[in-house]
Amino acid sequence: MSTRLKDKVAIVTGSDSGIGQATAVAFAEEGADVAITFLHDRDGAEATRRRVEEAGRRAIVVQLDQREPDAVERLFRETQSQLGVPYILVNNAGIDSTGKQVADMPFEDWDNELKTNLYGPFLCCRQFIRMRREAGGKGKIVNVTSVHQEIPRAGAAGYDVAKGGLRNLTRTLALELAPDGINVNNVAPGMVLTPFNQPAIDDAKVREEQVRSIPWKRAAEPWEIARLAVYLASEEADYVTGQTFTIDGGLSMNIGQGA
Repeated sequence: MSTRLKDKVAIVTGSDSGIGQATAVAFAEEGADVAITFLHDRDGAEATRRRVEEAGRRAIVVQLDQREPDAVERLFRETQSQLGVPYILVNNAGIDSTGKQVADMPFEDWDNELKTNLYGPFLCCRQFIRMRREAGGKGKIVNVTSVHQEIPRAGAAGYDVAKGGLRNLTRTLALELAPDGINVNNVAPGMVLTPFNQPAIDDAKVREEQVRSIPWKRAAEPWEIARLAVYLASEEADYVTGQTFTIDGGLSMNIGQGA
């Protein structure tokens, strides 16, 4: 256990499972106190809380529908009152695509994917920036996007558009927030063994089929993404901003091989 994030306060959205849970725990192991959020899975969020507290750090659990501005503002108020002003924000919460192509996609699906995967991080970033400026600046934002910000999938228009938009929000904020000393970067995972990929977790044959196009022939574990988030949230990354860190076992380089 080290102390790269000693006594920092972090908000990690969607930290009831998967990458968010692993990141919250990794932050605590590095010395941070953590605000844990969930939408439906309170039990998962409480499990994250227990692991943060086992690491000797403080934690709160807040239900969050990040599509709603009032809910985002409440999250930040509760974090400030119970843990202190947040220094780190990880925008991890999101939903996958419905698999419907554009011609067959109800507007409600499109609207929900954009509001969850893009508007939500925007609202969290906006609130975080306002609090950090009141506190004198500095801080770290890590946005979790996806290789699909660059590699589209048929039947995933809303997800692909939102992740591409979040990548460019990251880059825009890096320019806007440099005078404040706030670093903004994004992590773009490939296939990760989280509830997003539950069939691959449950069935080795499905997993074997899905990893064929990955040069390393395996999916990532959530802790591997979390380690990168720790680096980006630490002082070691003070001169790093506006960057995408792709972590996909070489998947994005393998696209188009044999064409």
